[in-house]
Parts: sequence; C-alpha cells; structure tokens
Amino acid sequence: MQQSESPHRSRGLAVAVKSDRKPSRIDTLALWFSKGRTIDGLWVGSSESEPHPALRRVEEALQLIKRHDALGYARITRNLDRIWVQLLPSAQAHYDRSLNACVLDERYVLRDTMTLEQIASTFIHEATHARLEGWGISYVEAIRTRIEAICLRRELNFLSKLPNTEPLRNEIARTLEWCAANHNDYFADASFHERKEDGQIEVLRYVNAPDWIIRWAMWLIRRRRQRASVSPQS
Repeated sequence: MQQSESPHRSRGLAVAVKSDRKPSRIDTLALWFSKGRTIDGLWVGSSESEPHPALRRVEEALQLIKRHDALGYARITRNLDRIWVQLLPSAQAHYDRSLNACVLDERYVLRDTMTLEQIASTFIHEATHARLEGWGISYVEAIRTRIEAICLRRELNFLSKLPNTEPLRNEIARTLEWCAANHNDYFADASFHERKEDGQIEVLRYVNAPDWIIRWAMWLIRRRRQRASVSPQS
C-alpha cells in the first residue's frame, strides 16, 4: 500500500462498517486469545506476542489524554467498549461498530516515527465515530467525508491542549482540507474493499507467510477483480 499518495493516508482514514452489532467468529476468537486489561471500564488489549510493546504504548497514550483532556478521556471511556491492537489489512486504525472498538494496526502503533500524541489523537478520532454512531449518524457513503471532517476537528481540538504538537496539527489540517475537496471516491465501499484486499497481501508479508501463499492470495484477488470488471451491470 502506498503511504504517500495524499495526506489522508498518513491519518489512516478508514472505518470498517458492519451491518449489525454482532462480532464475527474470527474477531471473537482473536479477542479470546488477546492479552488485555480493563482501564476505567475500557478494555484495552492486543493480539501481538509478548512483551506486548504496542499495548504499552496504547496505555501510555490513554494516560496522556487523561492528564490533558478530561472531557476527551471521558468520551473515550463512555463511547467505546474496547481499544484493540491487531493486524489490520484495511487501515492503520478504524472504528469497528460490531465490537464498539477503536482497532489499531500493530505496525501503525509500533512505527519508529509514531508519537504518543498521534496515538492519543487517533483514539479521539475513532471515539468520535463511536459517538456519532450512538447518535444514529451512520457511516454511509453520501456523508463519509463530512463525518471524517468532524472527527479530524475533534483531533485538532484535543491537540491544541498539548505542547509541541504543531507539526501534527498541520498534518491533520491538510487532511481536513483534502476531505473538504469532497473525495467521495476514496470513501466508497468499493474503494474500501480494494484497499482491504491489497492490505491482506501486506499482512501476509509482515507475518513472513510462505511465498506460495502470497502468490496464491494475489492470484485470487486478481481473479476476483477481473470477474468484477466484466460482470454485467444491473
């Protein structure tokens, strides 16, 4: 996946929208095997191996919010049930409606350039998605750019309370401008699906899957896309 195509890629703007509130069996099993604990009523966990470095960073980022933004912290613990670190093929972070969770990609949290401020800002963003869902504002294609803009503004509000965050605020401001340009194609269901498929290949490479499995997965994706391109339009 390309990381420098446009400002939005650095923010991981992708939300997994599911049709109901029932977690998949895979998610349920993965949660069962994850390491976690409850902090102020919020389950915080990770599916990574010991010594769980991403989980420690998540906990530190939560404490950062608690120290500097009591209201933002209260909204996170009130609107989310979980913060969960795993390998995400579709985004760097997203709000999972079926789990009522902020889910973060392990690679995103552990990136060398990642700061606690950026992780904390991500929590604010995804908790805003949860809050909007609670108000009945669903993440439908027609209003996705507007929803993302709301979440980005909440990030800016939070970061204004922290010292030395101007570079990150500028980055988010550029992403907000990008959303204002109404890039609905990026937030279309088909685009989400395509990015998820590409991300699945990257996950296989990250976990050092055998080359034959990667080649087989790539062949399946190409075949699926070829079939979709020639399917008769209804």
